[in-house]
Amino acid sequence: MTYIKPDPQTVALNAMIEAASAQGKPWHEMEAQELRDTLAQGGVLGPPPPRLDDIARERTIPGPAGEIPVRVFVPETVRGVYLHIHGGGWVIGSHDAQDVQLWARAQATQQAVVSVGYRLAPEHPYPAPNDDCEAAAVWLVENAQSEFGADALTIGGESAGGHLSATTLLRMRDKHGYTGFRAANLTFGVFDLRHSPSARLWGERNLILSSPIMHWFIDHYIPESERDNPDVTPLLADLREMPPAIFSVGTLNRVTSRAARQEARAAGTVKIGATEYPRMVLWSIEDLFEGQMPNIPVLTDPYTGAPAQGLMFR
Repeated sequence: MTYIKPDPQTVALNAMIEAASAQGKPWHEMEAQELRDTLAQGGVLGPPPPRLDDIARERTIPGPAGEIPVRVFVPETVRGVYLHIHGGGWVIGSHDAQDVQLWARAQATQQAVVSVGYRLAPEHPYPAPNDDCEAAAVWLVENAQSEFGADALTIGGESAGGHLSATTLLRMRDKHGYTGFRAANLTFGVFDLRHSPSARLWGERNLILSSPIMHWFIDHYIPESERDNPDVTPLLADLREMPPAIFSVGTLNRVTSRAARQEARAAGTVKIGATEYPRMVLWSIEDLFEGQMPNIPVLTDPYTGAPAQGLMFR
């Protein structure tokens, strides 16, 4: 595992996050739509993110319960396609809330990026989010070449998106016999929904997430009685024939032990890389607080450490 020295700006930002999180009504005391409406107006996550409507293509693809919205970014040169699954605890977030980051990724890696607007809990609990992400992956496998002129596929997401990326890979293998994704980029993902040691022991300290908030998110997504299912807790799954994967996590993220254990499980069956960012809450926190963070290293090839544009072609 690669370990990077703590940065003073990160420590200062954590203090700012903690102070901001202490203001207003706690997330876990809100209704789901109330939290969505609150975040849409700003708050601890900052102002609503900028949209790149002049660059992004909005469209729909077939899904198990109707059309699924996707947001697509296509760079001038396309060498592959990245299936992006957004985070938000299966309850918040959207496929059109990371335009700047996804367009930058598309240009830097020469991949078209397809971000999936999967259904959210609690209105649509498990298995709805998983079903929509699976449908998006199936569509991409069947249509990437005709739509984008390339069929080198990668997948990834943040937090709940990292979780859904892992479950999507497993479903594609087990239900469709497809193991063709070239790599997975799993950023502060949640791989054990049974509450890992870091989740149980973190407590009330609120750095965007706390133990009560994490319980709130998971409870909205799936009942406790169903969390031993590998389709929900990929830590329990057979990880053979999974693609090379990068696990990225901050040491102050409540899912750290989950990521570390998933990394250890994967190490016996797939090629992995892992980067741990000391004192950091969310690996891509600079996306939320523009200008408050130093540059974070770009995604690297788990084999060579080379920039991400080589990742899907090795």
